[in-house]
Amino acid sequence: MAGPAERKMKVWELVLRCLVGGFGAVAAALVVTDSQTRTFFSLERRAKYTDMKALVLLVAANGAAVGYSLLQAARCAVAMARGGGALVMSSRALAWSVFSGDQLLAYAMLAATAAALQSSLLGKLGQPELQWMGICGLYGAFCRQVGAGIACAVVAGLAAVLLASFSAFNLFRLYGGNKGSSSTRNGSTWY
Repeated sequence: MAGPAERKMKVWELVLRCLVGGFGAVAAALVVTDSQTRTFFSLERRAKYTDMKALVLLVAANGAAVGYSLLQAARCAVAMARGGGALVMSSRALAWSVFSGDQLLAYAMLAATAAALQSSLLGKLGQPELQWMGICGLYGAFCRQVGAGIACAVVAGLAAVLLASFSAFNLFRLYGGNKGSSSTRNGSTWY
């Protein structure tokens, strides 16, 4: 049976997977449902997330993160319910696939969040050197809701980074056999 430290790590892995899924879903929902219409000289102009391609990428990355997190959370919950090792996987192939998926998830979420943040700052502040004005003065509600979505995406991305660290730890634990023995090579000791 697993010790208390092992049990805590299993619970934290499940919690992190749920955080990634939950905050990713909230981020995607906030950005997708955001729109604001303004009238300029009897012409209506509607701001929506598809007007900024970085926001489309953010929604896609968070949507993929939600799906992946749900699948992995189910795997963790089933392994915990069976009393098996959600953390210590007996199959190196499974451990490598979880590690690779978690790494891909973390990189994709951070890249999409950084792109959306950069584009949103350009929309808020403009670029005075190019005489581009910020649009958040005109579409304030739209910008605030996108900002809330990006904040949720940042939290989900940070949780994904922690999760990637967990999966790296779990993978490399499988290669730590013979911990008590050492071998000598050229006068140095290798552990």
